[in-house]
Amino acid sequence: MHQAVQLLARGTAIIGGLVLVGLVALTTVSTAGRELGLGEVNGSYEILEAGVAFAIFSFFPICQLYGAHATVDIFTSRLPDRVNRAIIAFWELVLTAALLLISWRLYEGMQRYIGNGETTLFLQFPVWWGYAFSFAACVVTCIVAIYCAVLRVREVVSGRTLLPTA
Repeated sequence: MHQAVQLLARGTAIIGGLVLVGLVALTTVSTAGRELGLGEVNGSYEILEAGVAFAIFSFFPICQLYGAHATVDIFTSRLPDRVNRAIIAFWELVLTAALLLISWRLYEGMQRYIGNGETTLFLQFPVWWGYAFSFAACVVTCIVAIYCAVLRVREVVSGRTLLPTA
């Protein structure tokens, strides 16, 4: 199971990274075109807006799996392992709940845009497309988050480390 979740998280991060590289190239070409008097790429802001949202959601699963989110452990670093495991499990559950909430609201937002048919200003592509790609990455995030939350709780119960910590 761990290998499947790891493959899913890594694959999503790789796709997000490729999208991010494409967005950097698009922004570079658009800015260079504007500076050279050739004009910018039409709709680059619209593509950038949707693409960055997708890329952000694409990196969440790998961060979740490896516990690589920002943490402040000034006070907890001196606590016993059992207490630290309980704290980590608690926050893993809280973050999982937050991600499930975000996913639900993202889905509802996507449904709203599907229903009203709104399109972007310049390229005229449906706004819900950006939501759909972000929602897909968010679903992967939720799968990984639930998996990690279950394992973190098992770590508290068993006293063994089952997932890496940053």
